[in-house]
Amino acid sequence: MTHRTSRRASRRGRGLVAGALGTGLLITGVATAAPASAAAPAVSCTSSKAALATKLKKDITAALRTRKGTVAVGLYDRSTNTTCTLRPSTAYDSASVVKVTVLSALLWDAQKTHRALTSREKTLATNMITKSDNASTSTLWSQLGLTKIKKFLTAAKMTQTKPGTGGYWGLTQITVTDEQKLLKLITAKNTVLTDASRSYVSTLMGKVISSQRWGTPYGRPSNVSWHVKNGWLSRATHGWRIHSVGTFKGGGHDYMISVLTQDNSTMNYGITTIQAVAKVIHKDLAAS
Repeated sequence: MTHRTSRRASRRGRGLVAGALGTGLLITGVATAAPASAAAPAVSCTSSKAALATKLKKDITAALRTRKGTVAVGLYDRSTNTTCTLRPSTAYDSASVVKVTVLSALLWDAQKTHRALTSREKTLATNMITKSDNASTSTLWSQLGLTKIKKFLTAAKMTQTKPGTGGYWGLTQITVTDEQKLLKLITAKNTVLTDASRSYVSTLMGKVISSQRWGTPYGRPSNVSWHVKNGWLSRATHGWRIHSVGTFKGGGHDYMISVLTQDNSTMNYGITTIQAVAKVIHKDLAAS
């Protein structure tokens, strides 16, 4: 997303246009939202608190009952060992949520030679995450190259993620399963990302500009911290892809949410769908 686009954005990003590729590819035509399939898969939830799993399954299902389009959901709460999924392995064009993967790959690669990011890399990374700047992303994507990006995905066990080719990072194929794996790496000690790297990613995700704070943070209690990255992209097939991934901590919970959507008639329609899901998740966890 460009700075000009950012200035046109309303508080919730309503005026934003698709710019997730940032590599000169013009995306034209927006398909209307496809009707929800009668044989749509069911939300699945497990938890150390059986009543919580039952409540989440019921409420997430209800939040999506009247929503058109194709929606994938992932929730994991460490505090109650709660997991919810819907279409966990369905692939979506990543749009800008892949930028968290790009930053993580950059840090992982730097770790191998025990070097800190350069001031230039820090500026690019900051603009990429906090403003969703496409040019910065393209620069870092090109610097890393597909080989290093794929090596990071292997190290992170993100086996379902397929990097976009020809420089089209916004067409990387992602799934809820792999996005949740990445968020888990960012939010707990592991052998892939150092504590310093994890903190760096989280810090930038916590400084996203106000017009891009929609999505998974919606409805969170005031005592719960948020870190978010959203993505939006319109193409001639499957309409708008609208995605939001976020991590949250507070109120006795430590959780992460990924919601990926496509077949949305407008950007706002996708945002509303994501926020309906996020609202009930935050509410149910806060009450548990």
